[in-house]
Amino acid sequence: MKFALAGAGAFGRKHLDAIARIDGAEVVSVIDRSAEVTEPVARDYDIAHWGTTLDESLALDDVDAVILATPTQMHAAQAVACMEAGKHVLVEIPLADSLADAEAVAQAQRRTGLTAMVGHVRRFNPSHQWVHNKITAGEFNIQQMDVQTYFFRRTNTNALGEPRTWTDHLLWHHAAHTIDLFSYQTGEEVVSANVLAGPDHPELGIAMDMSIQMKTVSGAILTLSLSFNNDGPLGTFFRYIGDTGTYVARYDNLTDGRDEAIDVSQVDVSMDGIELEDREFIAAINEGREPNGSVLQVMSCYRLLHQLEQQL
Repeated sequence: MKFALAGAGAFGRKHLDAIARIDGAEVVSVIDRSAEVTEPVARDYDIAHWGTTLDESLALDDVDAVILATPTQMHAAQAVACMEAGKHVLVEIPLADSLADAEAVAQAQRRTGLTAMVGHVRRFNPSHQWVHNKITAGEFNIQQMDVQTYFFRRTNTNALGEPRTWTDHLLWHHAAHTIDLFSYQTGEEVVSANVLAGPDHPELGIAMDMSIQMKTVSGAILTLSLSFNNDGPLGTFFRYIGDTGTYVARYDNLTDGRDEAIDVSQVDVSMDGIELEDREFIAAINEGREPNGSVLQVMSCYRLLHQLEQQL
């Protein structure tokens, strides 16, 4: 399977590393906003074609699918363009920064019948997979998820500390990870959702602190705190409080509530959530099935984000 990658930044390069570890998959085209950015990445990863517009990749007959790791504001329109060009598409999280745009992508997927998946990587991290397996086996039920998403990001910089041309968002990006995971892990409809936001940054124009609470039909609750003002430790930390135990997930590490390590190395074929996400995308295309994390599956998350935005 031959891929084009749009967006050669921090997460684009994570996908390049992941695809390189998957047999039968190859990135044949990479694009980004300028030759100065794109050409060195193509050279480093031995990619035959590089360019500065998505149309250049979509015009290549040998491209089967596209991975979009571009700025959030471009995701929806680019995803639709990929499907209209006959290409399967994996969109990095978030799918969009508005419900209307997310729905436009869902409509394009229904119209074309192509595989369209969103990079809700928490579904694939082995630590969260381990918890999910306990839930589906009937051995654990969530009473509360207590989650902290903390960064120190008062300027537009990416995960590599490089300047970013667009503004990130706590609600439409970082909250999307946890809201989708909460729905996925509980398997239930969210019936109540509330949000509070701190002051907007005077230059970035976004809220730098946010608190979100949710409740499912059975009474499981989510407590989510997010900040771009937190000066360490950085990252997202998940505490699962359930009827038969407590588990704490820190990316790919998992402990119980007493800080005893849980081995998750055998949960899947890799410990890299991005690689597992890409493997699922490829398998779904090859098998002609809906992927875990399909556009249609994650739409409830974007409806909830829209609902919360209306409160703000």
